[in-house]
Amino acid sequence: MLLDIPGFIAELKSLAVEHGFHVHDERHFIETYTMRQAFEIDLHPESACGGLVDLQLSLDLEPRTLMSFEDEIMMLSDEAYPSDDLTLDLLFTWQLPPLAHGPDLLVLATDLAGISGTGLPTQVSAMDSFTDVTDQAERSLGVTSRLEVPLAVLFHGDENSIICDALDCCSEISNYLLNQVPAWLGSD
Repeated sequence: MLLDIPGFIAELKSLAVEHGFHVHDERHFIETYTMRQAFEIDLHPESACGGLVDLQLSLDLEPRTLMSFEDEIMMLSDEAYPSDDLTLDLLFTWQLPPLAHGPDLLVLATDLAGISGTGLPTQVSAMDSFTDVTDQAERSLGVTSRLEVPLAVLFHGDENSIICDALDCCSEISNYLLNQVPAWLGSD
């Protein structure tokens, strides 16, 4: 293998700890038929151990993408740098408890876009659920971001700056959500 993906995951966890997160769990799935792999890391902000905001990092690894990258490397001369066309998608998903007073999604999306900028664009979604027909809706909020990491960057070991910038944004988003959740729960 040209790329050390398990080493990248281990480095990702170390960088997350350096950026103020606690790592709680890690999972690695391998689909035996296609050899597709998925890595998941459960984190939360250090300041909110056992708190209201959790963050999950996930990486879905497509074997064909890795094989295409290996083919490209084998065809390059020693001095050539591989293209940035082939990427891994690192997905950041924030999880919050059901909210009694959900936020205005447009305002939240705008606020989060101001925090994350174009480097780590965020998506906001919500789903209302009703326990009984006569009950008030409980809003589940979904916040996700996706970071494309070029395989060429991993190959040359230059991924730390990209990952550190993303984790800084994740920390800011997590702190923003932590500050807002009490009002959304109706407990402030």
